[in-house]
Amino acid sequence: MSLSLSRALLAALALTAVTAGCARRSSTIPGTRISDDRVNRGILAAIEQYRTAVEKGDAEALFLMASENYSEDSGTAGGEDDYGYVGLKDVLVGRFRMARDIRFAMKYVNIRRTCAAADDLPVGCVARVEALIDASFTIVDARGQDRRTDKRDQNELVLEWSGERWQFIAGL
Repeated sequence: MSLSLSRALLAALALTAVTAGCARRSSTIPGTRISDDRVNRGILAAIEQYRTAVEKGDAEALFLMASENYSEDSGTAGGEDDYGYVGLKDVLVGRFRMARDIRFAMKYVNIRRTCAAADDLPVGCVARVEALIDASFTIVDARGQDRRTDKRDQNELVLEWSGERWQFIAGL
């Protein structure tokens, strides 16, 4: 085989390897850019239970998804509107008391975890999930008339692995 033919063959093999490497991408959960692994799927399954409970207006189900370590600072500088696990149930019941016909959609943007994907997750592993929220609901205004409200927001849901399931510690 001539030297130029060897170089051409080597160049073709190199090009094939580079092309195959570029075409291969890490697997992501469909509809997201989130890495597809068992841990991330478990996290998103817990959040999907949350999303459906919100649509049903099921404050009790949401409360049962929370960890006893739950803490909410409401994103404000003052502490007067902060609450923990004990105050969570009242907050959830209050939110759903006047709302009906709830539509609640989420687009998952990112998951950051304090633990790697492993067969045995350590208790206390924390996952922070960034999500875009698109919601609408009907409330009765001060004049007794129905008012349809649309909300779009970005939220961070924070979950903790209990050893058995993912529980919310912030963001509900």
